Amino acid sequence: MMMIMMSMLFLLNMFNKFYMQMIIQNIFFFYLFMILINYPLNSLSLVNMLYLNLGMDIYSWGLILLSMWIINMMLMVSEKILSKINMNYYFNLIKMMILFLMFSFYSMNLFNFYIFFESTLIPMFLLILGWGYQIDRIQAGLYMMLYTLLGSLPLLLMLMNWYNLNFSLDIYLNYYCKLNFMNYFLMIFAFLIKLPMYFFHLWLPKAHVEAPVIGSMILAGVMLKLGGYGLFRVLLMMMMNFSYNKYFLLLSMLGGFYSTLICLMQVDMKMLVAYSSIVHMSMMMSGLFSMYYMGFLGGFYMMLAHGICSSGMFYLVNVNYERMMSRSLYINKGMINIFPSLSLMWFLLISCNISFPPSLNLISEIYLITALVSWFKQFSILLIFFMFFSVIYSLYLYSISQHGKFIKLNYMKNVIMLEYYVLILHWLPLNYLFMYSYMYIYFNNFKILIFKIN
Repeated sequence: MMMIMMSMLFLLNMFNKFYMQMIIQNIFFFYLFMILINYPLNSLSLVNMLYLNLGMDIYSWGLILLSMWIINMMLMVSEKILSKINMNYYFNLIKMMILFLMFSFYSMNLFNFYIFFESTLIPMFLLILGWGYQIDRIQAGLYMMLYTLLGSLPLLLMLMNWYNLNFSLDIYLNYYCKLNFMNYFLMIFAFLIKLPMYFFHLWLPKAHVEAPVIGSMILAGVMLKLGGYGLFRVLLMMMMNFSYNKYFLLLSMLGGFYSTLICLMQVDMKMLVAYSSIVHMSMMMSGLFSMYYMGFLGGFYMMLAHGICSSGMFYLVNVNYERMMSRSLYINKGMINIFPSLSLMWFLLISCNISFPPSLNLISEIYLITALVSWFKQFSILLIFFMFFSVIYSLYLYSISQHGKFIKLNYMKNVIMLEYYVLILHWLPLNYLFMYSYMYIYFNNFKILIFKIN
């Protein structure tokens, strides 16, 4: 693996040439398959140490593959950006993003993870400022920066405190350390903002609306998963404090339910998809806070499924925006009459978004619902309304955008083959991973740890 990482560092210099884009893209696909070959699923039941504080288990393995897949999708849709004069600047940001994401998931030390976790903010902030759609991108970037920095310093101080208590920050050693509620909250505060939890979510819709399509794809596909990954690691290290989880679980579920109602009020397609990310992450967060084995497994599946599905949804919104020059649902109507094939892709991805089989979303939500109902049986009433309104806003998005009276335009360009190719590459792995839902077998090391406290 270190050989792959070092070769990636040197080959990234080829990004500076315009004609090397496809070669670099193929190289990243090659890296993805090399990871699958050298580290197959059945070899990841425990942590595989690579070098010093770098390692990989099944949880980081899945998110590394997700990151490389979404980065490849970004490179495919960067054709218009590549024609600009600041092409090298864009490629340098992609270099930074790839390296920070890879080392974040490879880090088996909390301090190293903290450095790369916070460093991912830099390329994302510059992407929004450099390629945002309108002048409000400055405000959106400022919101994202301030919210992230708000949780950054408390996390750093708590890591110092944790080191004083345990004399180590290694992730793969689980510590049973009793903390008070304030220290517990400060330890997970940065991850709640990154996910985001409902009460700390205001930066996410603004960032999505103002970001370019590549920014929205990487933000929804991978950046939000950094918060879930960090929360997963930290909760396992603070299992003696699981009595505090009931407050965060209840708040995240109520916030997710309220977000489904907010989705029904949206007329901006991108804003609606952004709030749907908050809905899915709220449910994933509740599964983690339940501290049940099924909750952790469902959260892992949800991060993979939502990363691919939401990236495809944001790309679909951008395809409509390039033809109608608007994201408003009042204008994007009757698209099924003009682009029936594109309407089929809308149907496929929205059906995955509402957990229609055989998508991975279905497996993840079954596990999460099982964990939440096992944790508190009366939760089933809230979950019924939660799932019902989740389906309603998805059908609302599809029916209004695809049906109705089409507004005639003098000229509208056709959907090109590359756009269908990107959309299919979002849909296929989302349904192919359904057949690999037996990955629960390799979570046995997490299962043993969690059962010690339940």
